[in-house]
Amino acid sequence: MARDEHHRIHANDRQQHNRRRVAQEAARLMTEHGIRDYHRAKLKAAQRLGIDDAQALPRNQEIEDALREHQRLFLGDRQLQLVRERREAAIEAMRFLAPFEPRLVGAVLEGTADEWSAVCLHVFSDDPDAIYQFLHERGVPFETETRRLRATRDTQVEYPVLLFAAGDLPFDLTVMPRNALRQAPLDRVDEHPMRRASLAMVAALLAEDQAGDELERMLARVRR
Repeated sequence: MARDEHHRIHANDRQQHNRRRVAQEAARLMTEHGIRDYHRAKLKAAQRLGIDDAQALPRNQEIEDALREHQRLFLGDRQLQLVRERREAAIEAMRFLAPFEPRLVGAVLEGTADEWSAVCLHVFSDDPDAIYQFLHERGVPFETETRRLRATRDTQVEYPVLLFAAGDLPFDLTVMPRNALRQAPLDRVDEHPMRRASLAMVAALLAEDQAGDELERMLARVRR
């Protein structure tokens, strides 16, 4: 093998190794410190590891894969319980917000939620004030901010966001016009249209969770 080719292969192996290290450290930071932004997590991870090669920064999908693995190894059943609790809370909130056709999005839907995760919903109204008034009339205190989401790879749209808590769980509502039901914004991980779930879909997910719990209990009895 030519020396230049050997150096190229070695450099590529080192780069891939560093990408894995950064992804794993980013996953740890997200789990232990509640960092929600993938870009921030990987920059902080690279800094902590002393890696300044931009080519060694993993893609968001690599970080999400590392996050799932980290949760499986270090959180186990506890993480599954956190997801389940938030899906149950999402169902209650979606029933409450039924006039605005809510859709569940984000970590609770994807199954990567942890103790830091809010229940994130998209709600739809051509008059955002109608949602503000709806919550106000029902005594739900909330804060407001704005969020930019990618409509396409080249365009972003700014939406109002409402933040409130129910019990110990934070909720995050992104308010969109009704025609946005037809086209979801792009997901930050894979740049495909964001996955969104209706109330019926979330209820089906929760039923699967409960069925899995029952199966595990049955297997535990058999093992005894």
